[in-house]
Amino acid sequence: MAVMDFGGVKEEVVTREEFPLEKARTVLKNDVVGILGYGPQGYGQGLNLRDNGINVILGQRKGGRGWQEAVRDGWVEGKTLFDDIEVVVRRSTMVLYLLSDAGQKEQWPLVKKNLRKGQVLCFSHGFSVVYREQTGVVPPPDVDVVLVAPKGSGRTVRTNYLAGSGINSSFAVHQDVTGRARERVLALGIAIGSGYLFPTSFEKEVYSDLTGERGVLLGAIAGLMKAQYELLRAKGHTPSEAFNETVEEATQSLYPLMGQNGVDWMIGACSTTAQRGALDWAKRFEEATKPVFAELYESVHNGSETRRVLETCGAAGYRDRLESELGEWRNSEMWRAGATVRSLRPEKWKK
Repeated sequence: MAVMDFGGVKEEVVTREEFPLEKARTVLKNDVVGILGYGPQGYGQGLNLRDNGINVILGQRKGGRGWQEAVRDGWVEGKTLFDDIEVVVRRSTMVLYLLSDAGQKEQWPLVKKNLRKGQVLCFSHGFSVVYREQTGVVPPPDVDVVLVAPKGSGRTVRTNYLAGSGINSSFAVHQDVTGRARERVLALGIAIGSGYLFPTSFEKEVYSDLTGERGVLLGAIAGLMKAQYELLRAKGHTPSEAFNETVEEATQSLYPLMGQNGVDWMIGACSTTAQRGALDWAKRFEEATKPVFAELYESVHNGSETRRVLETCGAAGYRDRLESELGEWRNSEMWRAGATVRSLRPEKWKK
């Protein structure tokens, strides 16, 4: 592995220089990769693997949206697409368990029953294995157990691949009975389109991932935006002004600059007034939110978050309740205003 400096800390990473795609294809040439589930990760990883010449088959419940999307994407019923999980597990040498976390708990007895000695069981999230007391997912001792976790949604895994940019991923070897677990998990990571891979453990992956999703990646940013938008509206600003100053400028101007060159470069590209405000108020927000993040991490670590996920996401009628909750956002003034703002972006203009 290459040794690189991350902010003064030396870490090992696996790059495409030392593990090119051709090497990944050679490592996996005799494997049949069976993907269980065609949600965001199953979709992104499955299509990338197929495009890279890996022998892939897919298991997905028939009749639902996932099945329809799989057929649309060229998976062929009876050849590369099956509605029987047991068939896919038996036909595979590597099983990518990409059902939802609640779905993994529900289907685990069928998967475990059909696993055989020497197979590879791969996850993209440490959830089921780390919280095994809640999920019941305890892999048998005679299979390799590995993890490849793309640092982005499955949709991004696909769009970045098509754009030629890839996405970074973490990897872990939880159980190696064949002596080839590390080589095969790295090959899998490269073949799904990872730009580079960094080592972790199942525990560290799930603790950081769940904290990030509930924090800066999704929950915190959505909450901050809502709070600022509502404050501006209460102070008499119009919906378009409040949305532009809260969301549009961030996503269309500032965040892309941060992604390109870092927060210091982004702030340096703004006016001196904006710079002063950012530097002064960042400390206030940091102080205010640290206790919330500490509470969040502890909730992840002690299993409260995963218990709530399993109880709610696995319950009957969950999809309807989810649609109702998302509808509250979709139908709010803030995001209805956002739809109008997006329609007015310059790229929407007719030539």
